Amino acid sequence: MSTDLPLERDPDDRPLWERTRRGDRDAFGALYARHVRPVYWQSFRVVGNATDAEEVVQDVFVTAWRRRSEIALVDTSVLPWLLSTAKYTALNHHRRRTRRRWEQLDDTVPSAEQTPDDAYVAEQLLARVRESVATLSPLDQQLFERCVVGDLTYAEAADEVGVTHAAVRNRVARIRSRVRAATQDLRGPA
Repeated sequence: MSTDLPLERDPDDRPLWERTRRGDRDAFGALYARHVRPVYWQSFRVVGNATDAEEVVQDVFVTAWRRRSEIALVDTSVLPWLLSTAKYTALNHHRRRTRRRWEQLDDTVPSAEQTPDDAYVAEQLLARVRESVATLSPLDQQLFERCVVGDLTYAEAADEVGVTHAAVRNRVARIRSRVRAATQDLRGPA
């Protein structure tokens, strides 16, 4: 006699998803209730705190609602799409949160926290970054402004400038390497 309990099958999302595709908010609410916990935990693993994870979950489900006519279910569940979207949305959210903002330095106001040597090095770094960026192609300069200086995701920048997500990712990586190389001697050992 086997003591194994039968495994509970994952619920079939197809009926609710078909209703959702037609704009049924109650069906979408049922899908939300069914899948919000795994989407939250997927998001939390990436961003590391509850507030940001909740924000990501909200973004994922808003995206699911907006793109409901484009989303294809895997087997009988919308969960794989939700988890994948949660992962990448959380990564973008985390990257936006941790990205340093590009700021124009006001040369007339000395910083109380910097020594004269620190101020000089910062000024030299900024000048080198500007010089390096000035030698980039116009497209790369746009990508630098949107992705490195600004807070656009690679996908958003790709849509704006009319190239693929992969092209943006590769170009931004090369831009960062180039700027790092141009400023290495001022930044000191890593």
